[in-house]
Amino acid sequence: MAYLDGAILTLVTFLPLAGALLLLVLPRRDREIRFFTLVVTLFAFVLSLHLPVHFHRPQSGFQFELDVPWIPTPNIHYHLGVDGVSMWLVVLTTFLTPLCVLISWKSIHERVKEFFILLLVLETALIGVFVALDLFLFYFFWEATLIPMALLIGMFGHGRRVYAAVKFFLFTMIGSVFMLVAILWLYAHTTPHSFDFVAIQNAVRAGQVPNFLGAAQWLFLGFFIAFAVKVPLFPVHTWLPDAHVEAPTAGSVLLAGVLLKMGTYGMFRFNLGLFPEQARANAGWIMILALIGIIYGALVAMVQPNMKKVIAYSSISHLGFVVLGLFSFTTAGLEGATFVMLAHGVSTGALFMLAGILYERRHTYEIEEFGGLATPLPVYSTFFLFIVLASVGLPLLNGFIGEFLVLSGTFEARPAYSILAATGVIWSACYLLWMYQRVFFGKVTHDVNNTLPDLDFRERTALLPAAAIALVMGVAPLLWLNAIAPAVQTALTPFAQVASKVVSR
Repeated sequence: MAYLDGAILTLVTFLPLAGALLLLVLPRRDREIRFFTLVVTLFAFVLSLHLPVHFHRPQSGFQFELDVPWIPTPNIHYHLGVDGVSMWLVVLTTFLTPLCVLISWKSIHERVKEFFILLLVLETALIGVFVALDLFLFYFFWEATLIPMALLIGMFGHGRRVYAAVKFFLFTMIGSVFMLVAILWLYAHTTPHSFDFVAIQNAVRAGQVPNFLGAAQWLFLGFFIAFAVKVPLFPVHTWLPDAHVEAPTAGSVLLAGVLLKMGTYGMFRFNLGLFPEQARANAGWIMILALIGIIYGALVAMVQPNMKKVIAYSSISHLGFVVLGLFSFTTAGLEGATFVMLAHGVSTGALFMLAGILYERRHTYEIEEFGGLATPLPVYSTFFLFIVLASVGLPLLNGFIGEFLVLSGTFEARPAYSILAATGVIWSACYLLWMYQRVFFGKVTHDVNNTLPDLDFRERTALLPAAAIALVMGVAPLLWLNAIAPAVQTALTPFAQVASKVVSR
């Protein structure tokens, strides 16, 4: 078991990539390719469950660490590890990917092998981002997510898919350049030179990294710009609606469920973890941008005629809560922000699956094309309502706990910001429930909708785990929060020291 603890992160990370390489040599038999991909992704999920089962919850710091020298010059290590935040993001990734395979079973008809190879490569890259503790390795995985996601959108998307793929690639690639410069600067000014996150963090806190010409502020901004684009935070959010609308269903699920969390995770790990003084100094304007994202995203979602655009703008609004909680520098705020990341991944991923199921039947996302669907699709409409209520933040479902904690933590730090952010909860109920009313209630307005088939066994199998987890997260949030709490306390320790310095002055 001790050996497995040392190797488990490597196995979970690279099992999907190994599956992708095997798919390269398999014959083009679409049914076998789908089954093989499903087995690989399910196996990766089962392996990832070793992490929460054997995670020592009272213990702070990184667990399941593996640190092996890789390249001597420059000094790059194969250093992996997880804490209570990154562990759950790994499990979220492995949980959503087999659901993506199931939901894409019938919707992908051409280049099936290429689609599932890209899906598996993307899974490895996403997991790598959350487990890498060497900044070179982190940046490698960060950039590695761009290629499969852009290809998934550009090759298997809808209408303006090439435009959306290029826009997504350029926005995130340009933002990442600022982070690369910051990483190289830290490597050059750390003695001995190292990309190791823990070594750099210790050097920064010990004052061993020079801060001439306000270098720390520029480094903070370098990381922040890359992460803000990925979240995406207002005003660098414009790539997201296009990417979501044009992406295939599986692409939208992983984009909203996991890819956006790379940005908020990066803020937690690097902006707060490496630059606590700069994070506190810049918190005011960052929280204002988060508030604008919450309210603006909700208001724009309300006027969208396209179901996928409604869900896309809801992601901008919900991720604003995460950024707000992170920069509140309170225990409730950070724990709530992490919980919102996980809850949003489950519920919004399920919303995109539900939208994709409807698209398979009608080949449109336009809300005006529907109406009265509760009559011909009773099971589908029940699932949809359940997930909508989870996204709205109904108590006893997953959306409530995280948003309540974020608002509580923000109120403790900045009451006015919390009051403004609370309006976002009201707006989310407005746009999601109004969308549900127009799609499912009233009379069937188009005759073709009377003949639509309800959910089949495969679709129910894909949706049921997401609905079940949404309920369990709402009823028993401590299963997640007990592991998150030590990582949050570790992250907040430097902020208490920064606050004490300010008071002493």
